[in-house]
Amino acid sequence: MSFVWAESFDVAEQRSATRWTVVAAAAEAAATGLVLFVRPSWFAWLVFGAEFSDAGMALGRLTAIALLGLTLATWPSATASSLTSSIRALLLYNMLAAIYLAYVGIGGQLTGIMLWPAVALHAIFSFLLGRSWRGMRDWETAKTSRFSG
Repeated sequence: MSFVWAESFDVAEQRSATRWTVVAAAAEAAATGLVLFVRPSWFAWLVFGAEFSDAGMALGRLTAIALLGLTLATWPSATASSLTSSIRALLLYNMLAAIYLAYVGIGGQLTGIMLWPAVALHAIFSFLLGRSWRGMRDWETAKTSRFSG
């Protein structure tokens, strides 16, 4: 009986850590979206060390709307399946953002003071979300096999 209690405690602790990872990643997307919407020129200067054209400003605001939508879509709810979907969406966003920003930085023409910290932040979230996704997948597989056998 104590083994089952210890196992459920580990699962609860892992779910709590996963939930906080999702909240932090979603909050980062929301903060980026807010800055892009309110002051796309600040974002351009901080991340790329350059200015946006008028079209770039409009595209930045459109991106902000998408990021705010991503935040709302991935904010954790009470169900485990919702948490898994949130992890997958935020993992994809953070992996692609890290790869693309690193590509831009390696090119060397668009490098602001926040470019490499942004690459690092997205890479860290990618690692944490990937680990959480794998843990949730393993937990769901174990739960399914335990109750089906």
